[in-house]
Amino acid sequence: MSATSLAVQISQFTSQYALYVNSICIIIGFISNILNILIFIRLKQFRQNRCVFYLIIESISNLFSELSTMMVTLISLIYGDNALRFSIFWCISRYIAFQGTGLISTSMICFAAVDQFCSTNYRLYLRQICKMKLTYYFVIICIIISISHSILYSSFAIITELLGCTVTNPQVVQYATYFYYPIFQGFLPITIASTFSLLAYRNVRRVIRRQIPIERRRFDQQITAMVLTRVIVYVVLSLPYTIYRVYAINLDSKKIDLLRSAIERLIQTIFYSIAATIYAINFYLFLIISSRYRRQVKYVLKKKYWYSIKDWFCLRSNQIQPELPISSNDDNLFE
Repeated sequence: MSATSLAVQISQFTSQYALYVNSICIIIGFISNILNILIFIRLKQFRQNRCVFYLIIESISNLFSELSTMMVTLISLIYGDNALRFSIFWCISRYIAFQGTGLISTSMICFAAVDQFCSTNYRLYLRQICKMKLTYYFVIICIIISISHSILYSSFAIITELLGCTVTNPQVVQYATYFYYPIFQGFLPITIASTFSLLAYRNVRRVIRRQIPIERRRFDQQITAMVLTRVIVYVVLSLPYTIYRVYAINLDSKKIDLLRSAIERLIQTIFYSIAATIYAINFYLFLIISSRYRRQVKYVLKKKYWYSIKDWFCLRSNQIQPELPISSNDDNLFE
């Protein structure tokens, strides 16, 4: 078998792999992030919690990422893979969409870990330093910086014959190699999120010594466990793609033949599919790690949404019955 025919087969497999994996991630991700948002905005204690607000923003950012993935998948399916690889418009658009949402989601994970550390700390000034107004400022500034950075970075993207959409500007390559991927998107958020989530976990282990209502202690333990699990999965799944991007951006397209290009694209697609699951499985992680969250999900979906849907479509019995309002304690049952 010649190198050219082998490269063609690898490219075909890569396209099929990307199509099926992206489709699965899109479906799982939409369900995951939509359910997270619905649950978080319907329980009062979630709505009033700063850490949960960061998780809501992360879920919204993840939804935009899934929408971008769906758009890329549909275009690839309709017009072929080359429509994406060799179109400068889609090259720039993909950089803006995926890099921007990735930075926002990563930042929200870090903010959530830091906020939970401050909220559970025994020092009063640390618990008071994080206000909801400050949280809004952080989110707005983060979104502006992330989108601006992705637009500026994408302006250096070009199309090469073998590598397709890539960045070759020497200064940008150095920036991506020594700062953006290893630090800005790698070591720095991993260190911040890991350190503060572990410190928050240590705080809630000691919280029993403080005079705090038992419901508040349970809620802090729940949120801390959810954030810690989110951080662990983020670190494990993001590292392979981050390491590969540092390697890939330094590839010299002039020294790569057709077979090497096909292999590199397959490896990149596999690592990207692993990293993409970060933005698709947060809801399922929370369900697995927290029995309290499972009860909250069941309560909200059944009493907050299902009953409303039944009323809306007039599916209830036409019998005249006294309407029994849901007890106000129901919201506090799992909070």
